Amino acid sequence: MSDLTTLPERIDAAFADRALLVESAYRDAVESAIALLDEGELRAASLVDGEWTAHAWVMRAILLYFAVQKLEVHEVGPFEFHDKIPLKRGLAAAKVRVVPPGTVRRGAFLEPGVVVMPSYINIGARVGSGTMVDTWATVGSCAQIGRDCHLSGGVGIGGVLEPPGARPVIIEDGCFVGSRAIVVEGVLVEREAVIGAGVVLTSSTPIIDVTGPEPVELRGRVPARSVVIPGTKPKRFAAGEYGVPCALIIGQRKESTDRKVSLNGALRDFGVPV
Repeated sequence: MSDLTTLPERIDAAFADRALLVESAYRDAVESAIALLDEGELRAASLVDGEWTAHAWVMRAILLYFAVQKLEVHEVGPFEFHDKIPLKRGLAAAKVRVVPPGTVRRGAFLEPGVVVMPSYINIGARVGSGTMVDTWATVGSCAQIGRDCHLSGGVGIGGVLEPPGARPVIIEDGCFVGSRAIVVEGVLVEREAVIGAGVVLTSSTPIIDVTGPEPVELRGRVPARSVVIPGTKPKRFAAGEYGVPCALIIGQRKESTDRKVSLNGALRDFGVPV
């Protein structure tokens, strides 16, 4: 395995000049970076001085891994896959539960106690202990999911690899994301927030706090402990005025509400029919 101190330099050099990948030192650097991601020793984004920072060289390593890997047939019982990236191994030793046909790619890291229902976790993603990734949910490349979260059925967490250095989706500890919600384009959902079923959060989605006398609009960030539901806001077009999607912050999660509370219970606290 390559020395961690030399990895960023070698990865960046090979990304700038793919011809270097014929040399074993650079191919080894790519393999080492993916192995460290898979083991949880590296991550695509982390908190630096209280701010989430993406690590561009790690994303470049993932892109180079696609370049050096060859398509192979992978057989898992009756299932056959034809892909460049093998599936994650050592789940029992890692104390992770993956229910068939849940899929976790090599290069993703799951802390002990994660439960993966029939869903998909892509390379570079990280999922914290005690988190449930429910049926047909997807966790995209490099997304960072905190501890004690629940990604409900059909949730779509977007991935990012290009441009390297773009912030991935961040779901902090203790969040609940409701069924069929979509979070993409580097949106940050801060700790213990509750995202209602069907909410769509992109980098340009208006996130409007309607709890005070005047609306307060945010973009790209859901504040800690916020309870969020789908909404619309009027926008005028040449053909007339229409409602366009937004997200509404309707309150804060109550201290009396257990962190494991269901989405329905959290929304009922605010009189929202479910």
